[in-house]
Amino acid sequence: MASCRAWNLRVLVAVVCGLLTGIILGLGIWRIVIRIQRGKSTSSSSTPTEFCRNGGTWENGRCICTEEWKGLRCTIANFCENSTYMGFTFARIPVGRYGPSLQICGKDTPNAGNPMAVRLCSLSLYGEIELQKVTIGNCNENLETLEKQVKDVTAPLNNISSEVQILTSDANKLTAENITSATRVVGQIFNTSRNASPEAKKVAVVTVSQLLDASEDAFQTVAATANDDALTTLIEQMETYSLSLGNQSVVEPNIAIQSANFSSENVVGPSNVRFSVQKGASSSLVSSSTFIHTNVDGLNPDAQTELQVLLNMTKNYTKTCGFVVYQNDKLFQSKTFTAKSDFSQKIISSKTDENEQDQSASVDMVFSPKYNQKEFQLYSYACVYWNLSAKDWDTYGCQKDKGTDGFLRCRCNHTTNFAVLMTFKKDYQYPKSLDILSNVGCALSITGLALTVIFQIVTRKVRKTSVTWVLVNLCISMLIFNLLFVFGIENSNKNLQTSDGDINNIDFDNNDIPRTDTINIPNPMCTAIAALLHYFLLVTFTWNALSAAQLYYLLIRTMKPLPRHFILFISLIGWGVPAIVVAITVGVIYSQNGNNPQWELDYRQEKICWLAIPEPNGVIKSPLLWSFIVPVTIILISNVVIFITISIKVLWKNNQNLTSTKKVSSMKKIVSTLSVAVVFGITWILAYLMLVNDDSIRIVFSYIFCLFNTTQGLQIFILYTVRTKIFQSEASKVLMSLSSIGRRKSLPSVTRPRLRVKMYNFLRSLPTLHERFRLLETSLSTEEITLSESDNAKESI
Repeated sequence: MASCRAWNLRVLVAVVCGLLTGIILGLGIWRIVIRIQRGKSTSSSSTPTEFCRNGGTWENGRCICTEEWKGLRCTIANFCENSTYMGFTFARIPVGRYGPSLQICGKDTPNAGNPMAVRLCSLSLYGEIELQKVTIGNCNENLETLEKQVKDVTAPLNNISSEVQILTSDANKLTAENITSATRVVGQIFNTSRNASPEAKKVAVVTVSQLLDASEDAFQTVAATANDDALTTLIEQMETYSLSLGNQSVVEPNIAIQSANFSSENVVGPSNVRFSVQKGASSSLVSSSTFIHTNVDGLNPDAQTELQVLLNMTKNYTKTCGFVVYQNDKLFQSKTFTAKSDFSQKIISSKTDENEQDQSASVDMVFSPKYNQKEFQLYSYACVYWNLSAKDWDTYGCQKDKGTDGFLRCRCNHTTNFAVLMTFKKDYQYPKSLDILSNVGCALSITGLALTVIFQIVTRKVRKTSVTWVLVNLCISMLIFNLLFVFGIENSNKNLQTSDGDINNIDFDNNDIPRTDTINIPNPMCTAIAALLHYFLLVTFTWNALSAAQLYYLLIRTMKPLPRHFILFISLIGWGVPAIVVAITVGVIYSQNGNNPQWELDYRQEKICWLAIPEPNGVIKSPLLWSFIVPVTIILISNVVIFITISIKVLWKNNQNLTSTKKVSSMKKIVSTLSVAVVFGITWILAYLMLVNDDSIRIVFSYIFCLFNTTQGLQIFILYTVRTKIFQSEASKVLMSLSSIGRRKSLPSVTRPRLRVKMYNFLRSLPTLHERFRLLETSLSTEEITLSESDNAKESI
């Protein structure tokens, strides 16, 4: 009879495991097929990833190359090879750049660590790439000493300009102090009262271009600490310098300056002057990309136009006008507008030789918005100019013009430094609804957890020695988390109707200055859901830890009773500590970013209502790290240690403190081990295995993680409810009553006793836990005897 019961149990387990394995494999194969089909459909319509070579990226229908390459596919060299000249060695230098020497000044010199020389890579008149002569610096000079020397009116400005250019050639090393000193020196060179030579000023333009390669943080520090308005002074001097070039231009990678002189045109100046900047293969400015046309009818941008300015001069005695284009806005540190994206915000300056009080020229402009159209949508823009007195952007005299050609159009009734401050809405790729595997697993878990909670509470009095408090709290927290996960993890913003970034949808009557260049539609409900998910998942892990601590006390430290008020103590920890962690996290983030209307995204994601994923350079400050990953990791490590200890000392070893009349089978030990692992949350360790870089391995662990953790509630229901004798007894009564009703209708009376006996034997054959693990059972057999200390501890709970 015993062998028959064992055989029936093995058959049942094999059938159930086979069905579950088949279902999981089927769903896995189905998901893989769908993923492959999606990959084929998208890859056929998109540009191959290898189309742009040598580090080029495909953006808005063309390859954007690095400075060292050019061409349709970034395959044409745009650099000078490694070279050695006059004992100095130079690495590869992009065209238009000065390359620093590998030899640096010694440690005992004022200019320690900086290059000893620089060399220019340029294009000849015939378009050939060639290296220029080496410019050797002075290791006994640094930016601070040059700043003192340039104040002397007899100082050699040519030498000083060359020295500053050499000292700023490596922009990665420039600090805020370096930028401030270099700006002051260059300002003196551009000062008209110093009468610096044209060569010194052209070299100073190179220095300004190199400064614009420095970090944004360094410029922000300069704007916050400089007391003499060095940046503002430099902006004014660049405008003045743009009027002194005749009909020439000076173009460097980050700045282009061009003048138009009309003094030889029959005294009467032109009515309109158009300045254009064409798109290039890279993000750097080149000499062939800027043009000036006089006596034109208006703007006429084409597909290659990046920006265009039309200077309307109503008075015809203007003799000179000048234009300056800045590759980025680092010289223009605004207090009201903050740029969070890395999109280039070009600044264009236009100026005439009229007196400041007699400025009558107006400006029309078009800008081609340059951004990643795959990730962002253009939301709005503002036409602004740089107010030199306020040292910030202003909209006075500027307005937006509506166009139908895809360009951003502006009009201002004065001349100065202009810009278009664009705001973007990130085009989030919201994930699709939960798949079948997740839905089925969560539904089974929710059902199992609900039945477990009801069963544990209803049968509390019958199971006088049961430990149910920790289990019930664990199930309740897990049940609420699963409900929130299924019904609230998706952001409702995914259902909102969004535009496709069409410029015609922009409000052209509103020209207010935005606060930032990226916006997000606020969703307080999603933030609340994220906080609740954060809280209840922490609560679940906390009760996992409390389960481990309780079992350690009851099974390992059996001779010592549980602490007084143990239930109250663990309840405060289980529900209170996670609340404190979540409250502190939200409070700190709000206190630091409360003035920002998008502060919610510093706490949660936009794609789903869960904690924000940190940027690569912001992991240390991430709320996900300190308020979730760190505490969960500590809990899992401690639970694993306790799990191993209990498994070795109790579950898989005969304890001399217990006596039993039965020999525990390996199957019972395995079931007992699984029961402990489930309430300890050991399967969450699989989440760390999903962080591997190999996609195929990560997918495998993702399915395993989904299988074990979405069905965790079902596992608890099977191990802690279905396997209890009370449940089996009640279930047997229900099944026997149902079977008796069915037998009356369809079966002969001769077979009834046989079926009843089979049903009874089947229910009796369900395994039970090891007698030492009776703390997790719902009833206590009189055949099993434990130590009186453990019994007293259990009854106190």
